[in-house]
Amino acid sequence: MRITQGNSYPLGATWDGKGVNFALFSEHATRVTLCLFENAEAKKESVSLVMTERTNQVWHLYLPDARPGQLYGYRVDGPYDPSAGHRFNPNKILLDPYAKVIGRDVIWDDAVFGYSLGHPHLDWEMDRRDSAPYAALGMVVDTSFSWGDDRPPKTPWHKTVLYETHVKGFTFCHPDIPPELRGTYAGLVAEPILTHLKECGVTAVELMPVHHPLNEYQIEKKGLTNYWGYNSLSFFAPNRRYGSGKIDLLSEFKLMVRSLHAAGIEVILDVVYNHTGEGSPFGPTLSLRGIDNKAYYRLQPNDLSKYVDYTGCGNTLNMCHPRVLQLIMDSLRYWITEMHVDGFRFDLASALARELHAVDRLGAFFDIIQQDPIISHRMERKIPRYHSPFLASREGRPTGGRFLGGGKTAFGEPRSL
Repeated sequence: MRITQGNSYPLGATWDGKGVNFALFSEHATRVTLCLFENAEAKKESVSLVMTERTNQVWHLYLPDARPGQLYGYRVDGPYDPSAGHRFNPNKILLDPYAKVIGRDVIWDDAVFGYSLGHPHLDWEMDRRDSAPYAALGMVVDTSFSWGDDRPPKTPWHKTVLYETHVKGFTFCHPDIPPELRGTYAGLVAEPILTHLKECGVTAVELMPVHHPLNEYQIEKKGLTNYWGYNSLSFFAPNRRYGSGKIDLLSEFKLMVRSLHAAGIEVILDVVYNHTGEGSPFGPTLSLRGIDNKAYYRLQPNDLSKYVDYTGCGNTLNMCHPRVLQLIMDSLRYWITEMHVDGFRFDLASALARELHAVDRLGAFFDIIQQDPIISHRMERKIPRYHSPFLASREGRPTGGRFLGGGKTAFGEPRSL
């Protein structure tokens, strides 16, 4: 396979029409290996390529022969020393934080944990089993799409009526939606749904998390799933569980946005950037933990083997690190520029504003958002919540969402913020 040095920017796997550039940030790694998989059923990578080029702590290479649809992951070498904050384990395949589509979801197995489960020294012993058959894989994608004359509705804030809903739950039992479209992005813009939203006076839908999530180990062992999705595995990839399979996942999401815009309805995403699905130090090693634990996660200063947990979910992203801020900002810009969403609601935003310890409204995260020429023009403030009697619907109309008043109740009467 032909290899050239490639570029350190943009991060992720980028198809340029001729080949694919791969770029991964890791400050403390000693070696990074790009692993290519033939298909989602592969138990082992078919090609391993050591990334010899490193620029500003970004490892990169370019593959002229790679194409969209290629599945890939990384192995990252470095010290396994929890006391120093490092949890590198080259036996684990790691998901690219910038992957635009998840080509294979996590298959729970003890091998996805970076430490030896049941070891008397807890997580201090590195696990040497290969996680390749079970790890989540990224997919190289072609992001091109014909948006036509799509434009954001730009409804004035004082006239905005938001409707918070769940992509799957909103349509999964709707009798007027074709069964194959229920619970999908395509189902969300079926004619009965659009008609219902417009009749209710909705000007924007706030979608509960659509970033691809991780089902927790304990939940999946019980045969259950993380329904709500507040446990992100990827900040770029849309949840593949909401795809209908009729067309590729990115196109289906974009068609949903385009259809909502055509109906005069904006798209707001409920985003979870405060933590990841890797959880506490005793969670799996799937992505950031194995790529550079010390850089990506907030560690306790007096014990680097433990996380600062402002989220109650086991970990907190390290908003003091410029590359972590870049990851989040790149994600927000991607959803605006490539996916055409209109704004965001930040889950547990206080965790993003903690630089030393206390919440700081002048922290770097909010400061950067206000200065960003793309993101600063989108809705990003938290919105007060009001329940709506419209949801107690009969005649088979959808339920399971709720109105969020943009300065108004569901009835449109003025209400103080």
